[in-house]
Amino acid sequence: MQGNERSPQPSSAYHPEAEVVVEVTDCATEDAHAVFSALRTSFVCDRAPDDVPRAVAGPHPTVWTSTFDVTDLLAEPGPRRLTAPVSISLQGGYWAVARLRDSLRPAFAVRVTGTVAGDQEQEVQLQLENR
Repeated sequence: MQGNERSPQPSSAYHPEAEVVVEVTDCATEDAHAVFSALRTSFVCDRAPDDVPRAVAGPHPTVWTSTFDVTDLLAEPGPRRLTAPVSISLQGGYWAVARLRDSLRPAFAVRVTGTVAGDQEQEVQLQLENR
């Protein structure tokens, strides 16, 4: 690499302020997979690409959780199909949560359904639907 060329690889530096925890619950496993695959297109994730949501038997709802580092936008996701609207929760710093929320817009219709603000972080509930 010469001069001012930048590496196409994501930044290897650790940026805790750029992490967003995403929780997906009360939906079909294929819908959870659609959400996480859209996010993996855009950002580095704490899970391997072949780590896909699986159904868990039991009386309680399943919650799928993953953490995304939104420092570098890798690519914009294309539209994804959902079998039904999906509710997700985002937790992290204000800038990081806004960046992740905005990254979902090419893939889904995104509506904010609730927020809880803290001093340094926030939690935002979203409803995702087909575009």
